[in-house]
Amino acid sequence: MKKIEAIIKPFKLTEVKDALSEIGVTGMTVTEVKGFGRQKGHTEIYRGSEYTVDFLPKVKLEIVLPDAQVKAAIEVITKAAHTGKIGDGKIFVLPVETAVRIRTDEQGDAAV
Repeated sequence: MKKIEAIIKPFKLTEVKDALSEIGVTGMTVTEVKGFGRQKGHTEIYRGSEYTVDFLPKVKLEIVLPDAQVKAAIEVITKAAHTGKIGDGKIFVLPVETAVRIRTDEQGDAAV
């Protein structure tokens, strides 16, 4: 099993969720986060004063999948979240040792 963590632009969430549903992904955790990468934030003007916004709003998706679904999920996320502009996001893939469904005590792929 693998855990996919994807950081994407907030307005792309619905597209990514729908695309993942089409390939059979049935669950995910979504968190509103803030951060920056190469884009280093931007400047805004508020009441005549200029200030820097260092941390930009993003959405973090966390999905645990069997190994067989990981490649397809990465492709779908990449395609659905792509705008071609800086700040589109990142995808991280981490190994998952085990998963346990608390309600039924199922373990491994059956728990996902």
